[in-house]
Parts: sequence; structure tokens; C-alpha cells
Amino acid sequence: MDGVTPPTAAPRRGWLDRLGLHRRELRSWALYDWANSAFATTILAAVLPIYYSRVAGADLAPNVATAYWGYTAAIALLLVAVASPVLGAMADYLGAKKRFLAAFMLLGVIGSGALWFVGQGDWLLASLLFILGNVGFTGSIVFSDSLLPHIAEDDEVDRVSAAGFAIGYVGGAVLLAVNALMIAQPGLFGIPDAAVATRLSFVSVAVWWLVFSIPLLRNVPEPPRQLESGERLDANPLGVAFGRLRETLGEMKHYGQLLRFLLAFWLYGDGIGTIIKMATIYGAELGIGQNAMIAALLLVQVVGIPFTFLFGALGARIGTKNGIYITLVVYSAISVGGYFMSTATHFWMLAFAVGMVQGGAQALSRSLYATLVPRAKSSEFFAFFSVFEKFAGIVGPLMFGVIGQMTGSSRNGILALVIFFIGGMLLLRTVDVDAGRRAARAEDRTLHPVPAGSA
Repeated sequence: MDGVTPPTAAPRRGWLDRLGLHRRELRSWALYDWANSAFATTILAAVLPIYYSRVAGADLAPNVATAYWGYTAAIALLLVAVASPVLGAMADYLGAKKRFLAAFMLLGVIGSGALWFVGQGDWLLASLLFILGNVGFTGSIVFSDSLLPHIAEDDEVDRVSAAGFAIGYVGGAVLLAVNALMIAQPGLFGIPDAAVATRLSFVSVAVWWLVFSIPLLRNVPEPPRQLESGERLDANPLGVAFGRLRETLGEMKHYGQLLRFLLAFWLYGDGIGTIIKMATIYGAELGIGQNAMIAALLLVQVVGIPFTFLFGALGARIGTKNGIYITLVVYSAISVGGYFMSTATHFWMLAFAVGMVQGGAQALSRSLYATLVPRAKSSEFFAFFSVFEKFAGIVGPLMFGVIGQMTGSSRNGILALVIFFIGGMLLLRTVDVDAGRRAARAEDRTLHPVPAGSA
């Protein structure tokens, strides 16, 4: 029977292939989205913003607590935006993408678990620990994303990226559901009250994130180290990193299509990121109940699973850019709807709409960018991706906070996000994807592999 495939194996392999999970390293890579999505759902989106507004910021006016949360998110993103290009170039030079990923992951785990110590009025401590956790979260994603072009071919990348986001929705939903039940019914878990349950939910994120990062660290190979012309194996990594950044910035004119995409992503990513970060604290300001908002965000996770897979397949069928256009039209409608939102039912309706497009927009953006970057310099280029993403995340929450303080309400802030979605679509139209991919492959041919076993 040698060479004969068992009858039951073919359907399974075909099913995994359609989902972009047909190799062990692809499944292990996608599982890191499952791991870090615990932070995205419980801490970034659902539980901590409400806890910050009602407990840590209990001594602040509601609109001031919203503003402080926006400023906190902006500071965290600014730190990553400043540091990630240098660290990305260092990781490429050293051949250490996974080691940098692990270091940032541990930083995020520590920041998440330490939120246990935040009590009533401790808004400053909450802000500092959230900054620590968010730096770890966003920094680790730079290096996990940089592994994508090394493990997926151009014709696989949309499905693999979408699979990661979809699995992330599953992981985020599972832990958020447990935490939501724990907060709503603490007695079922032997917990004295909702406040303790909320703090335990932060600890659960740390444990979840740490445990489910192990498959990537074990099963995804470190891409081979490659040097540019004139670089030595024993050079100072920091000096090499700055040198590579100067060279890349000087040669950015050769990556015109990639730069155009980054500018488009900067605009529409600002709107997406602001909705993710500010939705629950905006709902809290409007008086929507905590349990209703957590349940609605759980709905986002559940709806996002099939729709993210759908957009992965749709991108391969109609083109990645066209798939992104669809998501941005829906996001524009969400921003208008957010302006008129006043009830928990409205929040649920908008949550369903967000669930339809959030994963698709993020997955297709990541996969399109992955095909435009030189593979051997993927950490450096995904660091630039992170810079544009994080600076987008700075402008949106900052605008939200300023408008909220100036007008006494954040409604106008959410309506203004339409500008980012429309502007992003207009810029995305100018991107020639095929030309960008040719430029990236040409750069790969100029680099020199380091022999295995070299220092």
C-alpha cells in the first residue's frame, strides 16, 4: 500500500488547504493570533476600558476618563512606532525574528497579569500597565507578521493571513466568553464579586497568551539570516540597524507602490483602530450597560470567524484591493451609525457590522503588504507597517479625546472617522500591486544568504 493515500486523509487535507492551514508551520503561526487575541478582546476592547472608566477612573468625569484612555492608547502606540523600525532591522540582521517576538510577548504577558493590582482610583497605574502590555502586544505582532512571507507563497498568503485572524476571533471569543460569565456570575466560580472577577480576567489573558505562543516558537522555523553587501557577521547590531534604516529610507523611491499602500493603510487603519479601541468606553459614556457591551463584543468575535474566512477567499477571487474596498464602505456606514447610537440594541447592530468586516480588512491588508515586501527584510518592513499602523492609532484616539473634551460628547468624533475611510479608499486606488511585487522580488535577489552554522 506504499504511496496510496488513505481515503479519509484527502478530504481533511483539502479542507485545511482551503482554510490556509495545510502545513504545521502555518497552523502554528496562525495559533499566535489565537494567543494574542486574548489581549485584544479582554483588555484592549471589552473589559479594561469599562473597568478603567468605572473603577480605575472613578474619581474622574466620564468624558475625562474617556479622554485619558485615548491618550493612554496613543502613548503606547507612539512608543512602539518609534522603536519598532530599529528593532525590526536588528532582528533581520541577527536572524532573530522569533527571539524578538518572544521578548515582546513576555513584556505583554507581564503587563497584562500585573493589572490585577489596579483598584478604584488607580487610573495612572492602569494607564502605565496598559502601556506596558500594549507595547508587548503590538511589538510582538510586528515579528509574527514578519514571518508570514517566509512560510506562505504569494498564492497562499490571503488564505493564511485570513486564517490567522479567524482563529484569533475564535480564541478571543472563547476567553472573552469565559471572562464575561465570570464577571456576570462570579459566584459560579467561587469568586467574591465582579471586581475581583474582572481583575482575574486580566490574569487569565497573561496565562492564555503565554501558553498558546508555544507552538509558534517551537514549530515555525527562524528564517535564514541574510546580509546586505558590505555587512559583516560580527558588526554592531544597533549600528547595522540604523544603517539599514537609512538605506531603506533613502531607497524608498524604489518602493513607490508599497509607500502608497502604507499611506492608504495609515488613513483607513486610523478609523479601524479607533473604533476597536474606543467602542466600549464610548458606549460607557452613553450609558450602555457593561454586560450588554461585553456580549456585543463577543458577537463581533463570533461573526468575525466565518466572515474573515470569507474575505480570505474573496480576496483570492476578486482581488485583495477590491476586498478591502468592500470593508471600508461598510466601515463608513458604521461611523455614521455610531453618531446616532443611543441604545444597547444600536450597539449590537453596529457590533454585528464590525464583525462582518473587521477581520477581513485587517487580514487582507496584512496579506497584501506581505507580498509587497522583500522577504529577507520582512521584520524591517513590517516594522514600517507597524509605524504607519501605530501612528494611525495615535491620531484617531487623540482626536476622539480632544473632540470629547471640547464638545462634552464623543459623537462628533466617531462621525469624523468617515474621512479616514474615504481617504484610504482614494489612495488605495493608486497602488499598482504587480509593480510593487516585482520591486520586492528584485530586492531579494541582491541579498546574500549566511551559511548555516556561521556566527
